[in-house]
Amino acid sequence: MQLFSIFGNPVSHSRSPLMHNSVFTNLHYNACYTRTLLEDGTKLKEIFFALGLSGANVTVPHKEAAFNACDEVRGFAKTVGVVNTLINENNRLIGYNTDADGFMYAIEEFTNVQNILILGAGGTAKALATRFKQDDLDVTILNRSKEILPYFDELGCITSTWDTFTLNKFDLVVNATSAGLKDENLPAPQEIIESILNATNYVADAIYGKLTPFLQLAKEKNIIYKDGADMLLGQGVLANELFVNASLEKEAIKREMQKSFLL
Repeated sequence: MQLFSIFGNPVSHSRSPLMHNSVFTNLHYNACYTRTLLEDGTKLKEIFFALGLSGANVTVPHKEAAFNACDEVRGFAKTVGVVNTLINENNRLIGYNTDADGFMYAIEEFTNVQNILILGAGGTAKALATRFKQDDLDVTILNRSKEILPYFDELGCITSTWDTFTLNKFDLVVNATSAGLKDENLPAPQEIIESILNATNYVADAIYGKLTPFLQLAKEKNIIYKDGADMLLGQGVLANELFVNASLEKEAIKREMQKSFLL
C-alpha cells in the first residue's frame, strides 16, 4: 500500500485526508493518506523519506521550504519557487505546484476580473500572482512589511505595505495570508480592510472550512465571496493525478473528491 500525507502547521484541520482517501477507497486504489504536523520546514525531506511516503501535499507555512527540499522541481512550481505537491520518484523528491491552477478553477464563475488585490506575500501569494500575470491580469500586493516584496516588483505587480497603501478599485480581493485560520484576525488593519471591501466586486479567501473574519465582513457588505473549498478541490484533483501517475481518470477523481465535501 502506498502512503501519502499532508505537511503543515497547523494541520489537524486539513480536509486533504478525507478528499484523497475518498478517491483511493471508492476507486479501489491501494493507498492511504494521513496528516503530519511539521514544525521545522528544514526537516521536511528527512521526515518524508523516514515515513516511507510515495507523495505528499504541503500547506502553510512550508511551501517554500518544500521547494528547497526537492531534488527536482517541475512545471509551474519551477517558475514560482513554491511547491505544494511532492512525489517520490525513485527516491528522489520531485516538486510540483497545483495551487494556482486550483485557484483559477475556483474563480471561473467570477466574471470580468482584471484588477486583483492579493493580501499577503507568502507562498500562496507568489503562486497566485505569478499565475495571474501569465494571464496579463493587473495585480497589486499588500503586505505588512516590504522585505519580501521585491519578487512581486520583478513580476510586474504593484506592491505596497500597510503604511504606503493607496486605495484603488478592484475586481477581486484575495486573502492569501493565514489570518483567520487559527485566530480571529484580519489580514490587515480593519480600516484598510473596510476600505478595500468597499471598492471590490468579489472576495476570495484561501482558508476553507470556516467563515473567517475577512469573509464575515464581506458577507456583511453583501459582496459575493468564496472560501478556499473550491481551490482546495481544484488543487487536490491535480495533486491526486500526480499521486496515481494518471492511472485514474480526472473526472472520476473529481467526482469522488466532491463527494467527500458532503461528509
